Amino acid sequence: MAPITKREYVLADGRELIYFDDADSTLNPDRKPDARVLDPRPTTATMRQDVLTGEWVSIASARQNRVFLPPAHLDPLAPATDTNPSEVPDNYDVAVFENRSPSFGPELGDVPAAGSIGIGRTHPSIGRCEVVCFSPEHEGSFGSLSQSRARTVIEAWADRTAALSALPGVEQVFPFENRGEEIGVTLSHPHGQIYAYPYVTPRTRRLIDQVDALGPDLFEQILTSERASERVVLSGEHWTAFVPFAARWPIEVHMLPHRHIPDFTATNEAERDELSSIYLRLLRGIDALYDTPTPYIAAWHQAPVTEKRDEIRLMLQVTSPRRAENKLKYLAGSEAAMGAWIGDVAPEQAAAFIREGIAKA
Repeated sequence: MAPITKREYVLADGRELIYFDDADSTLNPDRKPDARVLDPRPTTATMRQDVLTGEWVSIASARQNRVFLPPAHLDPLAPATDTNPSEVPDNYDVAVFENRSPSFGPELGDVPAAGSIGIGRTHPSIGRCEVVCFSPEHEGSFGSLSQSRARTVIEAWADRTAALSALPGVEQVFPFENRGEEIGVTLSHPHGQIYAYPYVTPRTRRLIDQVDALGPDLFEQILTSERASERVVLSGEHWTAFVPFAARWPIEVHMLPHRHIPDFTATNEAERDELSSIYLRLLRGIDALYDTPTPYIAAWHQAPVTEKRDEIRLMLQVTSPRRAENKLKYLAGSEAAMGAWIGDVAPEQAAAFIREGIAKA
């Protein structure tokens, strides 16, 4: 089979556009140029520091103008037509481009000084935000892809993780998929995003503290413990998916590689091939739990660009607020205000339920 092929272009306003053609693609290798006349890109947003926590908040007002649940004939992620001058000028298998209204970027440069805290402290929201279109179809999700297409998306994640990690000022790269209006999705087109942050995110900072406290083999300890439990939902030669011991969400599944891998760039061909199958089985199983598609966030946690790369392992975390067929878990007082979680479903019970969904799918 031919290799997955990468083809690089530039959009009318200078943003990067990359096509990734399936190994079994039937598309013409030559793609149309972007013939639109576009306004200049918005200026880079500004981050403000929360002095109570030291965390950064990007104030990205340009995001207010993004498209909200358009009909199929106006889908901005579909291949362009004469009546729909979309973001992608030609047909594609997988397409990646810089977000037109990003939370971070397009400016690159120096990161804010680590450890400094002060009232009124600001810094440009440097970095990069990219959109990853999984398919030219108007509706769907990662779970609706063919295995060949899923493998192409994984190749794109690896390629973009390497490229974004090399940009000046990027400290961490985060591929993710938001699925479902209940999550806040504004486009039904099957797609994900990649954020390249100018700092190590708060969640990862807390993880680093745990690694320092429990040892550099923390992820190996977790994997050994979970693989011996009744919470495993899927396992292959290279990957294991499980409901974590202290799951917060009604549906929550984590997946780890069996060897230490800091990010997608470090995965080998066999690991990527198996992932394209086992990840589809997991998402389709979660969708089979009920008669309607399940909303979720699929978050690929990767090691920071320069810190703890020998200790923090690539990890998928899929979470859904769906606690029953017609009920959602809302983050109210204890969770939202204090960060003190109360689980609605025992993790062992959730794992058994998810295994049933996988078997059904």
